[in-house]
Amino acid sequence: MSIDIKHKWTNSIKTEAKRLGFLSCGVSKADFLEEEAPRLEQWLNNNMNGEMSYMANHFDKRLDPRKLVEGSKSVISLLLNYYPEETQREDTYKISKYAYGHDYHHVIKTKLRQLKEFISEEIGEVNGRAFVDSAPVLDKAWAAKSGLGWIGKHSNLLTQQVGSFYFIAELIVDIELEYDHAVTDHCGTCTACIDACPTQAIVDPYVVNGSKCISYFTIELKNELPNEMKGSFDDWMFGCDVCQDVCPWNRFSKPHNEPLFNPHPELLNMTKKDWEEITEDVFRKVFQKSAVKRTKYGGLTRNIDFLK
Repeated sequence: MSIDIKHKWTNSIKTEAKRLGFLSCGVSKADFLEEEAPRLEQWLNNNMNGEMSYMANHFDKRLDPRKLVEGSKSVISLLLNYYPEETQREDTYKISKYAYGHDYHHVIKTKLRQLKEFISEEIGEVNGRAFVDSAPVLDKAWAAKSGLGWIGKHSNLLTQQVGSFYFIAELIVDIELEYDHAVTDHCGTCTACIDACPTQAIVDPYVVNGSKCISYFTIELKNELPNEMKGSFDDWMFGCDVCQDVCPWNRFSKPHNEPLFNPHPELLNMTKKDWEEITEDVFRKVFQKSAVKRTKYGGLTRNIDFLK
């Protein structure tokens, strides 16, 4: 296939991604993730996945998209901004900013479907699959490989232009495209995220012990919260943004323009007392379409009781 055709296809895909509201779009060759393989193996061997046993499943597929999508040749990585214009009041129990509005899985899947339809109309029959944090795909590794940013010391993807408050998604397709190159790391000597983590979950630069992270405790852990962690959650009841909030690159975060990510009006004004007295009806109303539903009413009240 000629370089011109690959260039034309890649450009039209990136232009359409922009039109659909994505922050940026990068492309890399669907290949074995050589550098990530030993890192992932060591992370799992050290039990840093805690009770997230699914992280150990499909090891080969996580590292090679060709085992996940037959005949795949390109990984199209996309970023979607979720940084809110307004955040919760200071003196209250907190939820991660990504969960303020509608569940991102649904919002992004719709956009990915539209992008896939566009590709088929523009290029012809293209086989592929869309992924939003819902299959064994190393999102951040592919986004970094596609030149969309570098993986910071807190293990999130970072960009100089807009920081790290965005979702990552992929289309893995069976056509060759023009591939982007990774960018350089700009964390330098900064250790703000490591120093600020309330539970010391960032055990080394670029290594996060998932089983010590507040997001793990408040979302993934289904059993009782461990007593020794009491007092160290910094009022986070669903997820945690500390490592991103303190990152100097997030000074450049700009508010998103996706109406579906706007919070329920009541959410921003709820006090600690409101949260402590939350009923199942209010929970359903405020989080009707939010990712917070994942922890269910019982999970959220468990977390709030732990914070009192």
